[in-house]
Amino acid sequence: MKLNRIFGAVAATMLMATPALALDISGAGATFPYPVYAKWAEAYKKETGVGLNYQSIGSGGGIKQIQAKTVTFGATDAPLKGDQLDKAGLVQFPMVMGGIVPVVNVEGVGPGDLTLDGPTLAKIFLGQITSWDDPAIKKLNPDAKLPSSAIAIVHRSDGSGTTFNFTNYLSKVSPDWKDKVGSATAVEWPAGLGGKGNEGVANYVAQTKGAIGYVEYAYAKQNKLAHAKMINKDGKAVEPVTKSFQAAAANADWMSQPGFGVILTDEPGADSWPITAATFILIHKQPQDPAAASEALKFFAWAYKSGAPMAEALDYIPMPEKVVADVQSVWAKEIKGADGRALYSATN
Repeated sequence: MKLNRIFGAVAATMLMATPALALDISGAGATFPYPVYAKWAEAYKKETGVGLNYQSIGSGGGIKQIQAKTVTFGATDAPLKGDQLDKAGLVQFPMVMGGIVPVVNVEGVGPGDLTLDGPTLAKIFLGQITSWDDPAIKKLNPDAKLPSSAIAIVHRSDGSGTTFNFTNYLSKVSPDWKDKVGSATAVEWPAGLGGKGNEGVANYVAQTKGAIGYVEYAYAKQNKLAHAKMINKDGKAVEPVTKSFQAAAANADWMSQPGFGVILTDEPGADSWPITAATFILIHKQPQDPAAASEALKFFAWAYKSGAPMAEALDYIPMPEKVVADVQSVWAKEIKGADGRALYSATN
């Protein structure tokens, strides 16, 4: 099913302005996982009658809303650090993984026709490479017929975990980027036009000749945008596909960071996609509405158990079973009602 059909099917559940039903789950945040959350919401509603009202507003907005306790859960692609989680009284866990890809709108260039490496990508977004026939791009694409047209940079305008992971990667591969721009959910972009959400960036790239931007792969695929191949840490040109996302995540030590906050950019491995990322859920340890939090945990448990085929169909990577078991152990230990009782158990 195409994403536009999925979005249409769940629009009433996900985005309606009317008050949610008593059992409906409220969340807000990252646009990166919105396609798979939408698909899960559609299936879960049919199976249980419980809806998901999810605002796809960017990771920064999701963090603000969960901290303000206006939603049951927040979603972010930029994991919070341990001290931030402790201060806000939050539990954080990864829900699904995917890949962030450079997308272009260049005449005669189709999906996978263009190859870029990290340093060249950084120079483009720094505004140092300004035309598609620049020698640095031609060197990576000796057989491509690249136009002399100007490069139009498109980036996120909102606080974004996709931006966090993209700029984290650029900071790892380019000392110049690290010194001048750095890595955050929102940065001072040296050049370019800002779009809101992965949706906004995808739309701007699709409409702008000579454009380059970065989006979660599902948005590239469903909007029929031309993605670039990337040279990874091992010097291999790789496509953004399930195999390369899995390769990047294969050796992740999820328990090594508070809240499972592992960054998956620039991972070694011949098959690894260099801008792979997980997306995370934030929920209060002592929710002000325990019943709503309990319903949310039931939904997440269902998604872990039954949502993998839907995630894979949209080119996301489900979390490994061991990670799921560790996450659910944290739920049982740390998320409690006012009476001190756990809101989740393995028998839920």
